[in-house]
Amino acid sequence: MGIKTAVSLYSLQYQFLQGKMTLDDIFKFVKDINADGIEILPDQMLRGTPTPTEATYAEWDALTSKYNLDLVCDDIFLNTNLYKSRELTRRECIELIKQEIIMAHRLGFKIIRLVSMTPAWILEPCLETAEKYGVALCIEVHGGLGFGVDKTDEFLNEMLRLDSPYIGIVPDTSLFCRKVPRIVGNYCNKLFGTNPDLIKYAEEVFENGTDFFALEKKHGKMDPKLASLIKDPAKDMFYAANLSGYENCALSCMDPFVKYIKHVHFKLYEMTDEGIEYSIDFKEVLDYLHKHGYNGHVATEYEGNRWILPDEEIPDKEQVASHQKLIQKLIKEIEG
Repeated sequence: MGIKTAVSLYSLQYQFLQGKMTLDDIFKFVKDINADGIEILPDQMLRGTPTPTEATYAEWDALTSKYNLDLVCDDIFLNTNLYKSRELTRRECIELIKQEIIMAHRLGFKIIRLVSMTPAWILEPCLETAEKYGVALCIEVHGGLGFGVDKTDEFLNEMLRLDSPYIGIVPDTSLFCRKVPRIVGNYCNKLFGTNPDLIKYAEEVFENGTDFFALEKKHGKMDPKLASLIKDPAKDMFYAANLSGYENCALSCMDPFVKYIKHVHFKLYEMTDEGIEYSIDFKEVLDYLHKHGYNGHVATEYEGNRWILPDEEIPDKEQVASHQKLIQKLIKEIEG
């Protein structure tokens, strides 16, 4: 079967939000760049979730039939704050996840991505429904919310205890940044006047093989040198606070959980003119997945869109197309 590619439609959210592309346009774009499948956030692009009308389902069915793309992953959120006066009860949360499972099945997805920090206690009560509808519940393991974070570890421990083919993980390659994303520093420097010495220090930390998430755990607080370079909080704090979301982990951190990897987010911050992603070595990641027999999809998830200056166009389509070209080429090379 081999590794296949997908595009998270989150990558094109601004095209959809601003009315520049319909869902049909987006499906066509993904097909035209030769990606195998799609990942969707129904909350963004489908009305009435998690209980869409039959009319919405009919429109979806027409699109999936027309473009014949793999339906890879359904990204959901456990919206515990639906009411002003209280959080949802555990029973309400469980029922909400069950509704999401039924919707994912009806849409044609076999994997649900649970957003990072989803509580582990939803798993066992929802497992029977997941089995019935053939939908796997998978936590996103994301930079800054990854291995070693209490909530993530609670989920992983419950996953290991239940040991079901319907529970797994979706690693996000923000865990494997070999450089701090350049686009973030450029944005903060130009928009806020962020201290260049702060940005330079962040780059040096990654060059030395570590990251600020690890340093924060080591010190029990913000890295002292990083804190000392925050000269003006209004200019510097936004950049400094974002740094812990990019980790520089060894790929071996996934070793104990390889059999539970159901899907992978290939984070995209910035494709360069040379056709590589500035921060992440995707050949390294694909080599690892291939070596461990992974046969699922890897999905472009473009997040450079949030680091484009207000007066500039978001190059989302160009960035996604360039990233797909890169990973499709790498897969061919690696798999022969």
